[in-house]
Amino acid sequence: MASTLTERLSRAVKTMRGQARITESNVQDMLREVRMALLEADVALPVVRDFIARVKDQALGAEVVGSLSPGQALVGIVNRELTATMAGNDIGGVSELNLAAQPPAVILMAGLQGAGKTTTTAKLAKHLIEKRKKKVLTVSADVYRPAAIEQLKTVTRQAGAEWFPSSANDKPIDIARAALDYARKHYFDVLLVDTAGRLAIDEALMREISELHAELKPVETLFVVDAMQGQDAVNTAKAFKEALPLTGIVLTKMDGDSRGGAALSVRQITGAPIKFAGVSEKIDGLEVFDASRHAGRVLGMGDIVALVEQVTQNVDMAAAQRLADKVKSGDVFDLNDFLEQISQMKKMGGLAGLMDKLPTQMTAKAGAVDVDRAERDVRRMEGMICSMTPLERRKPDLIKATRKRRIASGAGVQVQDVNRMLNQFEQMRDMMKKMRGGGMMKMMKRMGAMKGMGGPR
Repeated sequence: MASTLTERLSRAVKTMRGQARITESNVQDMLREVRMALLEADVALPVVRDFIARVKDQALGAEVVGSLSPGQALVGIVNRELTATMAGNDIGGVSELNLAAQPPAVILMAGLQGAGKTTTTAKLAKHLIEKRKKKVLTVSADVYRPAAIEQLKTVTRQAGAEWFPSSANDKPIDIARAALDYARKHYFDVLLVDTAGRLAIDEALMREISELHAELKPVETLFVVDAMQGQDAVNTAKAFKEALPLTGIVLTKMDGDSRGGAALSVRQITGAPIKFAGVSEKIDGLEVFDASRHAGRVLGMGDIVALVEQVTQNVDMAAAQRLADKVKSGDVFDLNDFLEQISQMKKMGGLAGLMDKLPTQMTAKAGAVDVDRAERDVRRMEGMICSMTPLERRKPDLIKATRKRRIASGAGVQVQDVNRMLNQFEQMRDMMKKMRGGGMMKMMKRMGAMKGMGGPR
């Protein structure tokens, strides 16, 4: 949805540029683009109608503030309504997990097969351990899907939580009772229950999960839905809403979703807040859902807060300090340092991960093909440096024609590729010389300060 809606809005803004007032005519033009973008993004028709009506009510006759053009003013209104649609009554657009219960707080995971419940259960366990400092137990009540229990065991171990054993021969209700009893006796803060999914909604599934809910009395019942399902996600959401008192939604596979309509539709259909978004397949690829930040991404405004969080969480600050001290003391920036910078960038998700969080206007000229090419170039640079001897890395000036041919052969590239990489290294070295006054750590500290102002909640 992000790319489509951003493109359509940009086109509409251009046509409205220079007009001093938002009129019914130019509002209709832009809303037509917004409507088409939302429908193409698989947003449910009733949701689209309601959204467009609210934007129109706010926009008609509105005075342009300051130097904003009508198009830019309307983008602001669309941004506010996108946030409101996804946030509902959640203060600040974020809905926290409710763990206010006599331990263990039970969280029931519900959804269709293939939505990603099992991996999301482990991701949530990791989130609770690291962000909420909880002792977490997981259990699988999925006795139908082959290897579901073993899968949960594996991903739970990766998350650093404890797994309660269950068997395909047991009844789900018996598994749940045993896990709850174990969690109480061993003083767990949270029990995560992964339930069975089906390839489609059926009465047996709904009856079983309703019985589990009645037995466990969970503080949170999370509906896990694949963001790429589009209209199917709406139908699934309706069925689960009728069977269970849903308290929250987890949207999975947000990283692979070019349309994103589920985020708008499911929130409105169920009335339950979106609490988390799965943004990658990695065990830490779960984000607390922030409606205002997601709206910014959709409208091409980027997510600078998320970028700052990514930097501060993944950058090795000790390594950055060592490099800063080295540069400040006048020591030469060498190819080992250059390799370390490449490694740091990869920890932050590579170029694609960083570009995704920057505003569209900053990345418009860098298409997917350019980013892919740049990512390949980075991997090749890494290969070339790894083909060098320790002495060559410490003293790049030693690398002349014969050494270049050997390095190129070892890395599977051409000599001109080695020359290009060395030129880029020289540019980086020149930049480091200019930062001898401690500029690098000042920049890092500023990033840390930004995190404190608008970072994780």
